[in-house]
Amino acid sequence: MALLRQQVEPGEAGLDAEALRRLDRHFAHHVDEGRLPGFLVAVARGGRVAHLTTYGQRDIAAGLPVEADTLWRIYSMTKPVTSVAALLLMEEGRLDLDDPVGRHLPAFAEPRVYVSGSGADVRTRPAAGPLLIRHLMTHTAGLTFAFYNCHPVDALYRDARLDSAVLPGSDLAETVDVYASLPLQFDPGTQWNYSVATNVLGRVIEVVSGQPLDTFMAERVFRPLGMTDAGFEVSGEQSDRLAELYGGTDDGGITPIPGLPLHGRPRFLSGSGGMAASAYDIHRFMELLRRRGELDGTRLLAPDTVDLMTSNHLPGGVDLRSFGSRPAHDEACNDGLGFGLGVSVVVDPSRTRAPSRTGTYGWSGAATTTFWVDPSRDLTVQFMTQLRPKTSHTVFPDLKRLVHEAVTG
Repeated sequence: MALLRQQVEPGEAGLDAEALRRLDRHFAHHVDEGRLPGFLVAVARGGRVAHLTTYGQRDIAAGLPVEADTLWRIYSMTKPVTSVAALLLMEEGRLDLDDPVGRHLPAFAEPRVYVSGSGADVRTRPAAGPLLIRHLMTHTAGLTFAFYNCHPVDALYRDARLDSAVLPGSDLAETVDVYASLPLQFDPGTQWNYSVATNVLGRVIEVVSGQPLDTFMAERVFRPLGMTDAGFEVSGEQSDRLAELYGGTDDGGITPIPGLPLHGRPRFLSGSGGMAASAYDIHRFMELLRRRGELDGTRLLAPDTVDLMTSNHLPGGVDLRSFGSRPAHDEACNDGLGFGLGVSVVVDPSRTRAPSRTGTYGWSGAATTTFWVDPSRDLTVQFMTQLRPKTSHTVFPDLKRLVHEAVTG
């Protein structure tokens, strides 16, 4: 087990110590009022951790505090890691962004697009073009989630028992075949809709590599980067460090809720949201990206590959909110953000909900975890907690504003 530690004083890294204390007090107040169980926040400049705070409880009932080695369900922060795994295969010439998905997963060879109807009366048409690997990585595939409740295809996912994005009792291959049997919401590449696409990408990785997703990730990503706690399951030795998951209540409080089935290898290996990790693991992953593919003498990806991953791939430089205007994404938090290969990318700081710099990239998870890399300021930030909120919250914009206020140079 490796442990994240503060390495320099804030002033040495161009950060204002009092502004960082103000950040800590802000989120400690959320904990003290019962709106968060606990949190970890880390800010680094030039790869050196200049601020590291833990506060509150990882398990309220047991009275266990958040510590630097606490393990967190990172949910959708798994997606950028899966994208890196796919890019490894691309650099080896075994996969290409413009490969039709059907080349690797025959069930997707002839995608169809929803036209009208519901249930057994659905009408579809052939897609205008093939579904490509790049569409999976940019969430422009036409796939969806059952829980959106804003398009007839969402209802078809619910009818297929995909409420949690997995067919109950099934593995990744079986679930992805169910995705393939359902129509797309739109022609691939024509709109943006956050979806189960990274689960499909995970299955492509399995087929191309000839290994289960967890094995490939462990051998090709986690071990080379020294992400010693990262994975799709939590061992008995690690289990005491895993934070409890909480959900928001109607009165603004929190209550324990079931989380990912991490104790024992899961049958369904989700490249979209199946990982647990420590703050040290996330720091190592951010460092790989900040350093453009190299870490401690190990080069995992070429610099140009990381640049490709962290550039906006939406056409014409548009942002998430305007590209297709899917109802599920018509939110202020998507203003000014484009999308790369598994990460959001700031394209217009004047429109973002919180202060940002052009080219800043990162992603978040359903349990209110987030990370970002700001290349222009050589800055990396992560925030870890375990809360699935009942309604939208201000944690992420508040965090970005408070970090912005702390940067002095």
